[in-house]
Amino acid sequence: MNVEFINPFLNALLNVVGMMGHTELIAESPRLKKNDISMGDVSGLIGMVGPQTKGSLSITFEKSLALRIMQRMLGEKTKEINEDVTDMVGEITNMVTGGAKKELGKKGYDFDMATPIVVSGKNHTIDHKHKSKGHVIIIPFKSDSGRAFIEICFE
Repeated sequence: MNVEFINPFLNALLNVVGMMGHTELIAESPRLKKNDISMGDVSGLIGMVGPQTKGSLSITFEKSLALRIMQRMLGEKTKEINEDVTDMVGEITNMVTGGAKKELGKKGYDFDMATPIVVSGKNHTIDHKHKSKGHVIIIPFKSDSGRAFIEICFE
């Protein structure tokens, strides 16, 4: 998978979580993901289709990080992943994809975005394969409040 295509998603995540959630994420080494089990507790998944590409992106947060971002973004402190937290994860997923779409548009890539789907719970699954036949690349991030993960799958 082309780094030129992946980096706009990573940069958009760092910007959105940094500016909106007042949280610094530090990227770790990317790797191929071999299964559909999430690495965290709540995930936003969005499909993308365009003339040059077809695929999907997911952003997964550990519970501790999702709750901290919720508190920092909205001033609301909660102890569990609830509808407000899942709405926030969906909106972060949408903002990250929109930011990457804008950046990729400057490089000649164009795609339409679906509405994000949010799934939560321990060991929930993320199914990229119905959206694309490509490999799934996962990039972990660490922060002071827990971990986040971007998964990208494109043909």
